[in-house]
Formats: sequence, structure tokens, C-alpha cells
Amino acid sequence: MGLTILILGLLVFLATHVFVTMRAARAATIAKLGLNTYRALFSIVSLGSLALIVWGFGEYRAHGWIQVWSPPGFMRHVTVALMLPAVILLVAYFIPSHIKAKAKHPLLAAAKTWALAHLLSNGDLGSILMFGVFLAWGVYARIAAKRRGDLGTTTAPTGFTNDIIVVVVGIVVYLALGYAFHPAVIGVPAFGR
Repeated sequence: MGLTILILGLLVFLATHVFVTMRAARAATIAKLGLNTYRALFSIVSLGSLALIVWGFGEYRAHGWIQVWSPPGFMRHVTVALMLPAVILLVAYFIPSHIKAKAKHPLLAAAKTWALAHLLSNGDLGSILMFGVFLAWGVYARIAAKRRGDLGTTTAPTGFTNDIIVVVVGIVVYLALGYAFHPAVIGVPAFGR
């Protein structure tokens, strides 16, 4: 049951986020519904898909775990290491900086890094599906953005104050996710064992 819910959530997430890249269809929908209604519906469906993913993955972990392969133990350390730049890129999405300008699409870069990091250290079917879909979506979305000429953020503020803020906030969020969120919500300690 949990795997079915997880797959349903992933399919809904993919459908809504691939639709965004279809600019003609998206523009027609916005013209028909209005921008605010479109954004509201997109947000509701996106949050609903994330809720299905979280619920389905939780059910799958509790009642239907399927181990496909066992990653080497050192991959855990690679995952922990990759998560620091992923979180810094996530923070850079919200704060104008040289990091944001260099990454161009920092949210996509963060999502791809997060997904790849977790694929490396998780060998069960649910994790492979979930992180694999997010990685595939991130790659697809970045290619689609490049093809339509969306250069993302290309300008940076003068000075490097914002870059320092991005890195410091990124480190704080990274530590909070590793020490508090991951063990409490996911049930797996990110640091140490």
C-alpha cells in the first residue's frame, strides 16, 4: 500500500512539474484560469503530491521495505558530504549572491545534489524510486530551462557579504537538518551512529 501511495505522489509531482516546462500549455492555462488561480491550484496539487510522497514513503518504510542492494558503508559519508553544498545551494536560492549567479538555478542544483546524495547511500526500492524520480526531474527541468533560454540568475550583488551569509546560514541549516530534523522526522541519524 505504501509503495503505491508513494508512486502516486511521485507521478502527480512529476506531472505538475513537467507541465510547468510546457510553456505554451502553461500560458494557455494561465490565460484561461488567471495567474493567481493557476498558482493556487499548482501549489495545492504540489503540496498534495508531497504529502502523498511523505505518507507513502512512511508507510512503505513501516510495512513494505524491499531491499534491492546494499550500498557500501562509505557511501554514507559521501551522502553527508554532498548534503552541505546541497543545503548551501538551497539557501542561495533565497538570497542574491555570487553563489546564486554561478549556479544559475540553485534550487534545481540543490534538488539534484540532494537526490544523488541519497541514492548513493540507500539501496531499497522506495528510496531508489523517490530519489531517482527527483534526480530525473531535476535533470529534465535544467535541460528544459536551458532549451527555452532561461538563464536563471546571472547577476550578483557587489561585494561578498551575501555569499558569506549564504554559507553561514547554509551550514546552520545543514547542522539543524542533520542533528535535529533527520533523526526526529526520518528516524535515521545523519551524523554518527
